[in-house]
Amino acid sequence: MTQANSALVLFSGGQDSTTCLAWALTRYDRVETVGFDYGQRHRVELDCRAILRKHLHAGFPDWAGKLGNDHTLNTRFLSDLGETAMTHDVEIVATTAGLPSTFVPGRNLTFLTAAAGLAYRRGISTLVGGMCETDYSGYPDCRRSTMDAQEKALSLGLDQAITIATPLMDMDKAATWAFARELGGDAFVELIIEHTHTCYQGDRDHRHPWGYGCASCPACDLRSNGYARFKDGGMRKTT
Repeated sequence: MTQANSALVLFSGGQDSTTCLAWALTRYDRVETVGFDYGQRHRVELDCRAILRKHLHAGFPDWAGKLGNDHTLNTRFLSDLGETAMTHDVEIVATTAGLPSTFVPGRNLTFLTAAAGLAYRRGISTLVGGMCETDYSGYPDCRRSTMDAQEKALSLGLDQAITIATPLMDMDKAATWAFARELGGDAFVELIIEHTHTCYQGDRDHRHPWGYGCASCPACDLRSNGYARFKDGGMRKTT
């Protein structure tokens, strides 16, 4: 049976998915999380997940009682489908297809399909993801049109209404930082800075005002530039 007012958050351990988790915890009575081991080079993000959940539980009592089970699914076959800069020691460049070499074909589609299967078993009908088409790397599986099509396919394939909620879809990174503060205050912003991971290189040695990372990969560029604009007074983007 479907649990009323529950959600399953695709939770990588990064800034965006952590913000989405907070968003879900303000709206649903029960929130579970799922992460994916797909052979990513920056697999340190998987280690951040448990740390973040621990801090959310201890530091945010209004959310603690809503935070349910965590799951990790093995989707390592994605790294067997071909080399990308996210899964292999490949330079981050633009490919002949016009996409960055960090694009893992089928990644978000696989994640959503696996998450939907898990949600079905858990009696959950809402998936929450950090996909965004405003301030991203050009990935086609982050677009709202892709989410709409996937939502329809999953609902048909499972014979159950599935909703894919994407609260960051129309926000740039500055707006995402501001949204995080809106959700959990300065304490939550500090949690994101200190314990989330975004850097494609998996760098946890270099600490910056916006968090840990190499400060040169596309993910670090988006995060650092967004943080700078946020600190300069960037407000949440609305549509």
